[in-house]
Amino acid sequence: MPTPKQRAEAFCERFGLRVPVVMGPMASASPPALAAAVANAGGLGSLGALQMGPVAIADWAGTFRSRSNGAFQVNTWIPDPAPPRDPVQEERMRGLLAAHGADMGDLDGPGLPDFGAQLEAILAAGPNVVSSIMGLYPPDFVEACRARGIAWFANVSCLEEARAAETAGADAVVVSGAEAGGHRGAFEAEEAASRTGTTFALVPQVADAVRVPVIAAGGIADGRGLAAALALGAAAVQVGTALLRTPEAGIAPPWAEAIGRTRPEDTVMTRAFSGRFARAVRSAWTEAVGDDALPYPLQRMATGPMRDAALRAGDAEHLQMWAGQGARLARAEPAGEVVRRMWDDARAILA
Repeated sequence: MPTPKQRAEAFCERFGLRVPVVMGPMASASPPALAAAVANAGGLGSLGALQMGPVAIADWAGTFRSRSNGAFQVNTWIPDPAPPRDPVQEERMRGLLAAHGADMGDLDGPGLPDFGAQLEAILAAGPNVVSSIMGLYPPDFVEACRARGIAWFANVSCLEEARAAETAGADAVVVSGAEAGGHRGAFEAEEAASRTGTTFALVPQVADAVRVPVIAAGGIADGRGLAAALALGAAAVQVGTALLRTPEAGIAPPWAEAIGRTRPEDTVMTRAFSGRFARAVRSAWTEAVGDDALPYPLQRMATGPMRDAALRAGDAEHLQMWAGQGARLARAEPAGEVVRRMWDDARAILA
């Protein structure tokens, strides 16, 4: 049986890495500079392509390759069915937004880019890895990736989803615990709130149940977390919040400052910004919305003007600020140093 270090080293060799750290593919914070810094340090750079069309995906990949010859992944959400419309609920949200000084966005406006066009653009970009969240890729896309030597990492939030991903052909599963910042990746939107398994409870059980490598995600921000994940059966970790204070992330200053002071209990699971359950820094807006959010993606469209205005004004009470429960462990230093230190410290612990 391989040791935790041997398992991590085998993962790195298989996927062209030097460090068993995967950058979280954050749709709101995955600029090429951050991905390149992670890749140049030996980890896997990432793009969260949820809101990007084919041209933007191609441009991102080109910019990344101009800065790094390392490995990168492109992540997409598996689309949800069209949500039901409720005029009474929508009018109530309009009033709540008005009470917070914001107009309601156009719920009949353009939504997300065409999913099929995104998949074609990803194949054309030729990443080392594609990753899915909120479901599984269609079989024809999985076969197209396999024919091109592109690996598939499937984000999962429970044991049953991990088994389904392995059966569908995933090369690794990213096991996301409830501590993780951003959206819960449950395959069914209505099940996201009940997916409360923690990273370190899920990882050993999934590792025992599947044959593919397990990547631990959620609440991991330093070498201690990496070492613990490897000891429990993971082959690598995926980190997002841990990288958000780095200069390469370039997020809004109020968001970066909030991460530096946010305790685990200062984050909440909320549908206030997008309509999908996600972990964010507690704010006036998350407290005001409660259970009244519109379904995804209507809530994201409704809050668009408010989020844009908050970004311009530096208004942390209405700014979308995703953060995991390990937020205060994030360091305001170059991303490459964060990634290298994680692995150095983990190896020292596991020695």
